[in-house]
Amino acid sequence: MQAKEIKDQLKSLIEQASSIDHNLARRLDEINRWIKDTKPGSLTAKPFVTAFLLEVITDSTIWLIIKSLPSEEEQKAKFELMTPIERYWYGYLFPRWFNASDSKFYIWKQKLMSGEFNQVDDDIIKSIAQDIVQREGSFWQRYIADLSMATDLIVSRNNQPLCIQITSVSEELNHQKYEAWQNTLRSWEIERGLFLSYNPKDANFVNQLVNVALYNSDYLSGGKYLKFS
Repeated sequence: MQAKEIKDQLKSLIEQASSIDHNLARRLDEINRWIKDTKPGSLTAKPFVTAFLLEVITDSTIWLIIKSLPSEEEQKAKFELMTPIERYWYGYLFPRWFNASDSKFYIWKQKLMSGEFNQVDDDIIKSIAQDIVQREGSFWQRYIADLSMATDLIVSRNNQPLCIQITSVSEELNHQKYEAWQNTLRSWEIERGLFLSYNPKDANFVNQLVNVALYNSDYLSGGKYLKFS
């Protein structure tokens, strides 16, 4: 989708949402005001901004399709057709995001637009995600989850999605980041989470992280925020 198409699609979604879900319309309008003065060429040159916008357009379109269904039974049936992670995202986390006040959104919008945002652990996260799929698990990634909810991946194998943060920070900084991560998950009412710290010098760390992620996806109880390093 070209930059102009993205802008047009965003405006169209705002119009649709205004009669279906006012909070979504408000959040989309906030995003539209953020990019409206950015020329199409400049927007195209900002790949992270474009990727975020495409995710929001996809998620908002799906949400509005569901909310446009005439009965709760039909909406519920639509959710039942989704995978457990999709159902968790569209039925819980995504609407929580646009219904709530997101204190981090203003900050990370600026970082995305200015080019300060970088995914330092992106290759590691991709390797973990690929390994999870090979072991018959599934995963979900979203900029909103990453930047607002301290969640690099949402992982599931036996129908129980688990929010995971992955970091390679030093041990002395680990505790501080872990505390901030816990507080973030609690603020979004995410019931369980896994904080994975790895040593890139360990040749087997991806396998170890996937073992821990899948096990805890299956067995970690609600209200638990586990740290593994």
